[in-house]
Amino acid sequence: MAFDAQQKGAELGASVKKHSTSILLCAVIGLFWGGFAGLIFGGFVGFLIGRGLKGAAAAVNPQEAFFKATFIVMGRVAKADGRVTEDEIQYARNVMAQMRLDEPRKRQAMSFFSEGKDPGFDLAGVLKPLSIMLRSRPTVKLMFVEIQLQAAMADGEVSEAELSVIDAVCRLLDFGVDSVEEVIARVKGERDFYRHGHDGVDSGVMLKDAYAVLGVSSDASDAELKKAYRRQMSQHHPDKLVSKGLPEEMIEIAKEKCQEIQAAYERIKHARES
Repeated sequence: MAFDAQQKGAELGASVKKHSTSILLCAVIGLFWGGFAGLIFGGFVGFLIGRGLKGAAAAVNPQEAFFKATFIVMGRVAKADGRVTEDEIQYARNVMAQMRLDEPRKRQAMSFFSEGKDPGFDLAGVLKPLSIMLRSRPTVKLMFVEIQLQAAMADGEVSEAELSVIDAVCRLLDFGVDSVEEVIARVKGERDFYRHGHDGVDSGVMLKDAYAVLGVSSDASDAELKKAYRRQMSQHHPDKLVSKGLPEEMIEIAKEKCQEIQAAYERIKHARES
């Protein structure tokens, strides 16, 4: 890849701006103790300190850890079958669009995606720390697994190779592998409910999808239906998820899930009242 001086210059400028406070503080101290040479040296030390502190903060920040793990695992899931398809790449791009990432953040996400495609990459090194951070935050873990299952379904159904990756992810996150099949059924229901709703599919099919979204059977009582609906809404409530470690950039994804859950519930209620 050719060296792009303009891009590297822009990245350096952005980095300097990001750490301007520590650079200025250390530069002033350097000027006081060593004149102009101290000013330059102090500014450089301030840059290194600022970058180091940012890295340390990211290391213990659940939102940054979630962001990084999301795209790394997405890359691993996409590569599970041996070849990354255009549908899988497009799904990653769609997630970035939903998150409204700026260009530097998009490049970072794609870099993580590429890291995950490397079969030698250590997923445990990324997911174990995240698991510790999210130990008492099961709804955020659920959101993570759902995003990865949607990535696996981007090119159709979940393959055995992709499911193997998902299982490994669940174990590393201490999510509970026994519940994966239930989550797969709900995520598949959400996908079909969304697609069929835009394709004008038969209302009977849509109703079946709606029940799958809520994770209940068609013979569930009204009380059971309402309980399932409330549970799903609580688990995917955007503000609750962000407060527990979901990156704020992903709030739109959580909102869309709540909208799908609401739409599914309303469709079932309408059908039962008719």
